[in-house]
Amino acid sequence: MSLTHFDSAGQAHMVDVSGKQETAREAVAEGLVIMSPETLALAQGGTAKGDVLGVARLAGIMGAKRTSDLIPLCHPLPIAKVALDLTPDATLPGIRVTATVRTTGRTGVEMEALTAVTTACLTIYDMLKAAEKSMRIEGIRLLRKEGGKSGLYEAQA
Repeated sequence: MSLTHFDSAGQAHMVDVSGKQETAREAVAEGLVIMSPETLALAQGGTAKGDVLGVARLAGIMGAKRTSDLIPLCHPLPIAKVALDLTPDATLPGIRVTATVRTTGRTGVEMEALTAVTTACLTIYDMLKAAEKSMRIEGIRLLRKEGGKSGLYEAQA
């Protein structure tokens, strides 16, 4: 198996996607912010910094839009949709973050979905760190992607 971001001499390069067909593409990623039940209650009620989940949702959207500025070999993409679901989950306890990103283009939006989740999780941590510095960000992964030559991918449960 060869890695697409390296040429035959082993040097990093941006993948040439000019010959690919434009297709509808979607990616869904998730991540968890694990915290104490007391901190989760704060997240749901708001803090001195404001609405934790609302700010994290906006941060995730902004993160998706800035992915090519952060990841050196990512192509800038015309993102059609970014949606974030931030779901408090008492069984963790913590917040489950899911991002869905869509585009029509020549390359996928997996990195944008992963960046959206990561940015939202980091924002949750930032807004709640005064209450609990021991929070953990875990399980960031691609759940699903579709479109393009490789077709459908779905993560195992």
